[in-house]
Amino acid sequence: MEYTNEKVHYENPLLSLRVLVVHREEDLMIPWHYHREVELLLVETGMLEVHVDDEFYSLQEGDIAIIGHSQLHRDRSYGGPLHYIVLQFDLEKFFDHSTMPYIRYFFESEHPLSHTNYIFEEKPEIRREIASIVREIHKETVAKENGYELAVDLLIKKIILLLLRNDQRKVLTEQENFDRLRMKDVLQYVESRLGDKISISEVCKLANMSYYYFVKFFKKTLGMSFTEYVNYRKIKWAERLLLTRDLSIAEVGDQIGMPNMAHFYKMFKKYNDCSPKEYQKRMFAWKQQV
Repeated sequence: MEYTNEKVHYENPLLSLRVLVVHREEDLMIPWHYHREVELLLVETGMLEVHVDDEFYSLQEGDIAIIGHSQLHRDRSYGGPLHYIVLQFDLEKFFDHSTMPYIRYFFESEHPLSHTNYIFEEKPEIRREIASIVREIHKETVAKENGYELAVDLLIKKIILLLLRNDQRKVLTEQENFDRLRMKDVLQYVESRLGDKISISEVCKLANMSYYYFVKFFKKTLGMSFTEYVNYRKIKWAERLLLTRDLSIAEVGDQIGMPNMAHFYKMFKKYNDCSPKEYQKRMFAWKQQV
């Protein structure tokens, strides 16, 4: 089977999101492809067949399907004119410090995100609510009124919340509140020391755990290693500094505790698919357009 790794280009670099409105007058098969972004499909009129790995969905007016991170999929329109909305977004970018503990629910380690499509079949009121949210996101991205990025961010979070609260089959990984509470002091410690070299031994003492137990416990609780989490938070801070402070790239690296430029560039590119300088230019260019 041949398939394509699709590169999703965001119109607004401040939002890791693309919204497409698709009109088809004739039957058409889109071949197998995948992308890192989660995808939501909302059929407004017509009929659409969606194949996701070994799953199959037949969508009609008002129906929704969700496709997870890097899941292979294709679709086919048939039976006349088709009009649908495609929402693609990098799910990870919509989690911040306060919501980070919930990201592990969406890592798809046990089940692909497409397995949550049962929610839309069993709960039509949730299907209608998320369909309304998708339309609102499209409306916001077209109108581009002041603060629309905030509106879109809140709407994406609303979709995440609805999936989380209505997953009665527990497709999304469960996690005890007690685990998150045990990590609260650790996460606050990391936030207060993002500009320093954070010692895992000090964090282990704070959590009152041995090194090996802490490493496993942190990964289980947040879905990523402690080192990955620290690097992620440092890069998020670097993004903010690049846009709000008059600092050189080297100074930003120093501020976030990554004075080694090779390491800073490597980590930054991992989360943004571009260098710090390219990120800064892209953001400033967008601001001048709006």
